Amino acid sequence: MQLRSSDDPAENIRVASDLIREARARGADFIATPENTNLMAPDGGAKLEQSRPEDSDIALPAFRALAQELGAWLLIGSLAIKVNDAQTANRSFLLGPRGTIVARYDKIHLFDVDLPSGEQYRESRTVAGGMTAVTADLPWGRLGLSVCYDLRFPQLYRALARDGAFALAIPSAFTETTGKAHWHVLLRARAIENGAFVIAPAQGGVHAHGRRTYGHSLMVSPWGEILAEAGTEPGVILAEIDPAECVAARGRIPSLGHDRAFAGP
Repeated sequence: MQLRSSDDPAENIRVASDLIREARARGADFIATPENTNLMAPDGGAKLEQSRPEDSDIALPAFRALAQELGAWLLIGSLAIKVNDAQTANRSFLLGPRGTIVARYDKIHLFDVDLPSGEQYRESRTVAGGMTAVTADLPWGRLGLSVCYDLRFPQLYRALARDGAFALAIPSAFTETTGKAHWHVLLRARAIENGAFVIAPAQGGVHAHGRRTYGHSLMVSPWGEILAEAGTEPGVILAEIDPAECVAARGRIPSLGHDRAFAGP
C-alpha cells in the first residue's frame, strides 16, 4: 500500500483502512502499509505531541479490528508510539488474521542527515532507537522486519536472512531527494544479496506540511526483478509471491553460506 499521510491521525486511519479493504477485496492475504501510517507531522516535536503510548494509541486497535474482520495478515509499517515524555518509538506491528499482535519492531537506525537540498532531519532528537532485530513466522515462511533508513545498513538484512527470512519488509517514507537517487538500487541490492523477496510500501507525494516523499512502493523478487511498482499517488499494488523462488535464488548464488570471519583493516 502507498499512502500520503498527514498530521491528522484519524484521517490517516480512515484512508489506510479503505485501502486495506481494497487490497483484501482484490485478493491480498498479506497487506503492508508504509512507515508513519498514522502520522506525518511537520517535525519531531509535533509528532511527540500527537503521539500516545501503545495502550492508548487510537490506530493500533482500529487496525487490529480490521485484521480480524478481514481475516488477513497486516503489517502496519510504523506507528508513532510514545515511550516516554521526550521520545516516541518508530514501531512496526505485524498483526495476525485474528487481530493479535504477532510481532513488534522498533526502528534501529535513526535518520539524522543534512541533505544538499537544504533539508535537515534529526530523528534521534525525539525518537528512541530500537536495539533488537526481529523476524516472525507467516503461513508462507519467515518475515524480516525493518523500517526505512534501516535499508542503508545491509548487515541488518544479512542477519534477518540468516535467521531464515524469505521476505524482507521495508516500509518507508523516503525523501524525494534520496529516493530518486537510491531507492530502487538499494531495494534491489537487499533482495539480490540475500536471495529474498523485498516488500517496500512507501509514502508518496507532497504532504500537508510541505514534506515531499518519493513514493514508488516496490515488490522485488529474490533475483532482483521488480514485481510491482507504484507511482507517487496513494493506492494498492499487488504481486503473487512463491517462497520457492527464494530457495531457488539461494541455490543459484549460495552466498548466505559463504560468509567468513575476517580481521579488521
